[in-house]
Amino acid sequence: MKYNLIIADDHKMFLDGLLSILDTESDYNILFTAKHGGHVKKYISINTEEQIDLVITDVTMPEVDGIALNKWIKKTDRNIKTLVVSMHNSAKIIDDLIENNVDGYLQKNAQKEEFLRAIETILGGEKYFSKEIKDIYLQNKFEKNKEKEIKLTKREVEVISLIAEEFTTQEIADKLFLSKHTIESYRKNLITKLNVRNLAGLTKYAIKKGYVS
Repeated sequence: MKYNLIIADDHKMFLDGLLSILDTESDYNILFTAKHGGHVKKYISINTEEQIDLVITDVTMPEVDGIALNKWIKKTDRNIKTLVVSMHNSAKIIDDLIENNVDGYLQKNAQKEEFLRAIETILGGEKYFSKEIKDIYLQNKFEKNKEKEIKLTKREVEVISLIAEEFTTQEIADKLFLSKHTIESYRKNLITKLNVRNLAGLTKYAIKKGYVS
């Protein structure tokens, strides 16, 4: 039995490299190659009766990227597996793909053996993520859970928001009708509580949480 594969990548050299690897494997048949996800969507939509087992895709591509393509494929009723092979290791991209049921994720520097192992694992009905991708995902999940545990009081939010807006300690004290010493204590406590190193860290946290624009 041969498995039918589709590959989408806008870098021809890398695409040719994947094809040369798969050409040596008798279990795989390359149905179609594309420069972006839009072409893949069109092919799948037109060929409704064709068995498509796996789509291998990059993330960054023109028109329709790998994230959007994976999301679209998983909304079809075709039971098509997806493997992302990309240079990106952004926690947000990894989260988006996992949340939309991607079957595997490798970085482009993966060895041939791991690439083939990932395909075999996915076609066998299991997920496959490289060690680097798993580490990034788990670290990000840990940090998110840690953030959820941190609860700022209303006053702490007021102080960190004003710090992020570049008000001085004295100006914050005047605005909140508190002493300069009290604001300094809030600042020190916030740095410890949020595990940041300085005012820049507090500002970054405030922006991330939407306390300031």
